[in-house]
Amino acid sequence: MNLSKVLSLVFLVVALGLGYLLWKGVDDVVEGEKRIALIEAAIIEKLQMLRDAELAFQASNGRYAANWNELKTFIASGQIWLVQRTESTKLLDYGKEETTVTFDTLGSVPVIDSLFNERKYPDFNLEALAVVPGSGGKQFEFFADKVERNSYEVSVFEIRDPAPVNPNRRLNNNEKALKVGSRTDASTEGNWK
Repeated sequence: MNLSKVLSLVFLVVALGLGYLLWKGVDDVVEGEKRIALIEAAIIEKLQMLRDAELAFQASNGRYAANWNELKTFIASGQIWLVQRTESTKLLDYGKEETTVTFDTLGSVPVIDSLFNERKYPDFNLEALAVVPGSGGKQFEFFADKVERNSYEVSVFEIRDPAPVNPNRRLNNNEKALKVGSRTDASTEGNWK
């Protein structure tokens, strides 16, 4: 076997090795991005569920729950009142309309049955609702307060992921961490939209 055949064989082996390392590097990045996307989708679903619970809590109590234990108790044993609103309009003699609005309380349903029923969330687990997916057991951070806007006090809340798995969300002290609500505005939107 001459030197050129040996070198060709060595270069072939080296090229195959480098090709494998390149493929493996790209594959690892793609798999990592898929893993992050799946974890973030699970986090977003939980944040939406927690937002629904906070909105129901606020409708019943006039404020948002400031911590998980308060919200958990409400989900487990709270009630959502069913209210029927009816309007009647009467035409007055001089052409103006008079509208009368009446509210009738029809009853109530448990929060857990209304918001987190078996049909909508077949695998619902109240104990795990506040645990951030992929975090190793960390819980979401809860915040609720009142802020003044245009000389009115407005209730606000924020629920956020304390330790994002996505490196882009960890920048500037987790500034872009997945969250719902706002500490400063009367918003109930999530920052993933």
